[in-house]
Amino acid sequence: MVSLLFSRIVSTAVLFVISHLAGVLAAPSGWDGLNNQARDILARATPAAPHFVVYGDQYVSGTTGPPSTSQITGFNVFALSFLLLEGAWDKAEEWTTLTASERTTVKSQYAAAGISLVVSVFGSTDVPTTTGADPIGTANTMAAWVKQYDLDGIDVDYEDFGAFDSGTGSAENWLISFTQQLRTQLPVGQYILTHAPVAPWFSPNYWGGGGYLKVHNTVGSLIDWYNVQFYNQGTSEYTTCSGLLTASSSTWPQTALFQIAASGVPSSKLVIGKPATSSDATNGYMSTSTLASCVSQAKSQGWNGGVMVWEFPGAAASWISAVRASSWPV
Repeated sequence: MVSLLFSRIVSTAVLFVISHLAGVLAAPSGWDGLNNQARDILARATPAAPHFVVYGDQYVSGTTGPPSTSQITGFNVFALSFLLLEGAWDKAEEWTTLTASERTTVKSQYAAAGISLVVSVFGSTDVPTTTGADPIGTANTMAAWVKQYDLDGIDVDYEDFGAFDSGTGSAENWLISFTQQLRTQLPVGQYILTHAPVAPWFSPNYWGGGGYLKVHNTVGSLIDWYNVQFYNQGTSEYTTCSGLLTASSSTWPQTALFQIAASGVPSSKLVIGKPATSSDATNGYMSTSTLASCVSQAKSQGWNGGVMVWEFPGAAASWISAVRASSWPV
């Protein structure tokens, strides 16, 4: 997967340079001589696994928008949360209150630190299928917001449980249409597009509409990776390395990490999501030492997806440093 992603990034940049900058010789840095649009494409190009993702929704005194890069050293994606059907809220809304110059400065600092800045949409507040939101129009509106505020991409945190539970396929079909339309506006290789499903939605032969395996089989090639929520699914679900990695319970069958991979989702696209603290979720919490052990075990078996956490500031540089200590030390 790393080589494929690298090839995609290089191909995008090379094609752009050939068509728009013929005759310009690149300086040793590789970026000198490129115009601003070419630089933007390279900066936004989908990063290779592992992905270390932290969400930010909580108000933090003294900070408007995302935190300083030093506070989240060890992460490579920060998700401003959330952009809703009615508009931007919380950290996403804070981003809009910065001046264009301030946003440019922050983006430059993040790019220099190797951290992508994306917006997460919907969250637990919105139920877009149930409320009848048009997937095409919603995708166009949200993609335009990403472009207007110069972000690196979008994370689809769809949590319309009623639509999924109905078993009619309404949730799956909505997500498929939404994702396809997003990609017409935010092309593969130029913008990050991730989804953040709860792990049980990957259970095979469980969901009447096909669940997230149907979504993946239809539009998985358009999705860069999945920030899988292995929490809030039951007091004993995904709380041990065995339950998280190799064998989930009978409540949510075949939804441990490697079981999802066995259902056809590339393991490099599966990012393990956990809450930062026990108060950040109803259940599913793991200590950093236990999670670090699980991550190390998964890596030893060939997985390199990465880790997602809800949320900053409970998870900051020290949290991800501890979780990566035995696998990808910071």
